[in-house]
Order: sequence, then structure tokens, then C-alpha cells
Amino acid sequence: MKRMQWSILLGVGLLTTSTILYFIHYLVFGDLHFIFFRGMANLAFVPIQGLVVTLIIAELFVVMNRRSKMQKMNMVIGAFFSELGTELLRFLYLTDPQAAELREKVEKSGDLSAAELKLLLSKLENYPFKVNLERGDLVHLRDLLTSRRGFMVRLLENPSLLENENFTDMLWAVFHMTEELDARENLEGVPDSDLDHMRGDMTRSYRNLFREWLSYMKHLHDNYPFLYSFAMRTSPIEPERQVEVV
Repeated sequence: MKRMQWSILLGVGLLTTSTILYFIHYLVFGDLHFIFFRGMANLAFVPIQGLVVTLIIAELFVVMNRRSKMQKMNMVIGAFFSELGTELLRFLYLTDPQAAELREKVEKSGDLSAAELKLLLSKLENYPFKVNLERGDLVHLRDLLTSRRGFMVRLLENPSLLENENFTDMLWAVFHMTEELDARENLEGVPDSDLDHMRGDMTRSYRNLFREWLSYMKHLHDNYPFLYSFAMRTSPIEPERQVEVV
């Protein structure tokens, strides 16, 4: 309501100013025909101004706003991988019986250009993303996830993530896996049928998590080379990580 009142006052003020200026012009030059001619010419130009403002300037604001949202969203995604994602991905990756094949696919992807990343993601569509967890591993996985449950809940409440459905789906998959593990009192005694059921949840989380990690690495590669360097030195798919620069 206040914004509407402010807009009305602004409009009235501008029209009044224009009227006063035209009146002063008439008093000085006494040329009503010129005032009418220029007024009609300016009025005829209004649709063109509207076209310029709507299609060009407004679009620039949309692009800038979209970039700002993407920046905020990638900051949230970065926080996720720093707090949980990288450690969780490494845990699941080390249980993958075909981990060497997955790592080889990534190494052949080149410099993470948009075309290379798209090609790699298409190749991963047929990758099984198997996890081979023993019952004892489930306890460690549950402890890891439940210790970050509050952090994941806060991420789900973040409006910036509404712009990225893939990341939201991945986060829901990880959150569901957390609930499944936490709901069982004795993970070391679960039957094989229940273990197979949970393995399906883990495979879903593993697949989505790996794809989001690749996309985030592409973002760092293009925008933050120093962060990308650190991410590669602490990569979850490196068999022997070396943080120190040698």
C-alpha cells in the first residue's frame, strides 16, 4: 500500500514538473505550436521507450538477478560439500566395486568444459553406482549422517535451493537415507532383504551426489580456480589425497 502511494506521488510530481516547464517555455517563447509538436513527438516515442526498457533493460536485470541467485545457491552447495558431501561421497565411492572405472571416466572428461561435462554426465546414465556395504559400515554411515542432520534440515529450508531441483532431489535422497538408517536400532543384525532395501537408497544417494559433485566442480573450475585446486587435492575419488602443494 505504501509503495502504491509512493508511486502515485511520484507520478503526480513528475507530471506537475513537466507542466511547469512547458508553461515556462510558453511564457518565454510564446510558441504554443512548438510545444504541441514536441509534446506529440515525445508521446509517439513512448512505445519505443517501453520496448527498449521491457526487452533490453528489464532482461539485463533478470540476468543479473539470476546470476545473483546462482551465486548464492552455489555458496550453499559449497557449504554442503564442505560439511558433509565430500566425506559422504568418498565413503560411498570407496565401497563401489567398480570405483576404478568411475574414476577413469572422470579423468577422461578433459578440462571440465560445458561440452565435456555434458558428455560425461550422459555416460554416467548407464553407470550402476553400486555400493557394497557391510553391516558394520552401516553404523559408521549412520553416525556420519545423523551428526549432520541439523545441517541438512537447515539446507532444505534455504530458499536459494528452490532454483536447483537436481540438488534438492539429491539432498532429499541423502536425508531419506539418514532416516532409514537411524530408524533401525541394530544395524549389525539387519536381514539380507532389509540390507538390499537400504542399498537401493544408498545407490540413489550415491548417483545423485556424484552428479552434483561434478557440476559443482565445473562451477569452481570456471569461477574460482583457487577453490578448484583445493577441491582436486581433497577429491573424494582420489585413492591417496595430498592436501599439501608439492
